[in-house]
Amino acid sequence: MHGRRRNGRAVLAVRRTRHRYRYSERFTASSYADNLTLGDVTAGEDPVVRAAAIEALGNMNGTAVAINPDNGRILAMVNQKLALSRGAEPCSTIKLSVALAALEEGIVTKDTPVNLGHGYRVNLTYALAKSINPYFEVLGRTLGFERVKHYANQFGLGELAGYHIQGEQLGVYPDEPLPEKLGGVGRMCSFGESISMTPLQLGAIVSAIANGGTLYYLQHPETPQEVADFTPRVKRTLNIAPIIPEIIPGMAGAVGSSYGTARSLRASFSEFPVMGKTGTCSNDGTRFGWFASYANTPNGRIVTVFFLEGGRPTFGPKAAALTGQFYRALWDNSYFTPKTPTVETGSLGGQ
Repeated sequence: MHGRRRNGRAVLAVRRTRHRYRYSERFTASSYADNLTLGDVTAGEDPVVRAAAIEALGNMNGTAVAINPDNGRILAMVNQKLALSRGAEPCSTIKLSVALAALEEGIVTKDTPVNLGHGYRVNLTYALAKSINPYFEVLGRTLGFERVKHYANQFGLGELAGYHIQGEQLGVYPDEPLPEKLGGVGRMCSFGESISMTPLQLGAIVSAIANGGTLYYLQHPETPQEVADFTPRVKRTLNIAPIIPEIIPGMAGAVGSSYGTARSLRASFSEFPVMGKTGTCSNDGTRFGWFASYANTPNGRIVTVFFLEGGRPTFGPKAAALTGQFYRALWDNSYFTPKTPTVETGSLGGQ
């Protein structure tokens, strides 16, 4: 962001950076793949959730992770090789951590109008729902790299998200900001450039938003016995409970509004609200499509992360559409029907 003068008056302007992907861009990666589940360890997963995730992914080259945000249990992880990899540029999903940082620092509320130049003002709710890049560039430059990095690390970026999950690799949050000639901290906060985030890291952040501020270690039971013995493990408690109501309307608007980047989800599912954030960007001929979401369902909360790699058919709204198909499959299998405990005859004294 820089100032310039017009008719003798100072005018706030936003430094524009080149869009991360262009229609003419050439992609060398395929958006489709076979045998996505080869090698997956599944005996400790919820079979209904896993089947829904597999059905939703189809032959798209990607991974789907479903998490219980109230204890950190991974309910299903399809294509575990990709889910546990070093991840990729987070694209616009990085805006969640930037928004939380700006809210925590008191820089904005959900309704604060931010001037993006030429009299164009937007607030956080609209900027999250429509994924307005210049808005988050302004927040990033206002926060500065050190504060941006501090909060990103607090939210789990740059460290393993799982607890003793075999094969999990580490995403990277750099120690130095992106050079100014490449967009600087503003670029990092709008596209996540120079950052590598894993699906599990994103899932842990969204789980903390969903549950009110507890960052759990994610755990992936590998046997029925490990499910029976499951014990939640808290990594740290985040002081975000007071600001969660400020970020939720933007995440809800991404799915529910006519201009939301995740509105494609509603083509398959609209039985209850889903909150989330999309991300689309590309690097070295590979396009990435992210969508992280959570929902307060009639049967408890659930968090999902769909991450896709490939070419032109791969982008954030596609990941959101697949998430809608995932929720639809669970709904059709009565997964969201509240579970009631079975009471044996005579167990209440014959009453």
